[in-house]
Amino acid sequence: MTSTTSNITISHASGGSPMRVAADRRVPTRLKVGLLALQGDFELHRNMVRGLGHAPTDVRTVAELDRIDALIMPGGESTTMRKLMAGEDWFGALRRFASQRPIFGTCAGLILLGHLQNGQPRETTLGLIDCDVTRNAYGRQYQSFRQVGEINLGFGARPLEMVLIRAPRITRVGKDVTVLGTLDREPTLVRQGSILAGTFHPELSGDDTVHRYFLTEMTERVSG
Repeated sequence: MTSTTSNITISHASGGSPMRVAADRRVPTRLKVGLLALQGDFELHRNMVRGLGHAPTDVRTVAELDRIDALIMPGGESTTMRKLMAGEDWFGALRRFASQRPIFGTCAGLILLGHLQNGQPRETTLGLIDCDVTRNAYGRQYQSFRQVGEINLGFGARPLEMVLIRAPRITRVGKDVTVLGTLDREPTLVRQGSILAGTFHPELSGDDTVHRYFLTEMTERVSG
């Protein structure tokens, strides 16, 4: 079934509403979760983090990375974010951070974490996850849409509503990358070690499955 609200198209899989995959799993100790707050859509991530019982905190300087257990890099303008990062050694600091603690990037966050394939040199992104990303590949802002895709976070495949806003497309994944989510058989959520990255905006769907996975399964295992 497909429905349309304003300029947003919503497609519903036959399985009905997406389920909260890890809803009954143990929530770890209250974590201090950083939200990269240089630019973009970080406010709604704060609500998700708080709703899961953890402590969100904005991160605007490199020094503030030392005070958090995990980091979320939100959607927004990846080019603007890179320019705002130029005042400090953000890339060096984020690479050190990722060696010990998990990072979750959505949309622009994915672009910064992967390898950008729009003609820009690879050194303009972090390259912390081995996947190629093409910016704005799902269309312009007015072509943004919602659609039910599929995720498998280790508990069986389930439907999940995905919100894509001028979204990047993952065009290649390396052998060490696990595809956790797909939409029309294309990867939309990928993981490599301590890095989780997605093309869509889980903070906009009202379903906390992906955030819960990041803050329970990933943070717990990476942090030991």
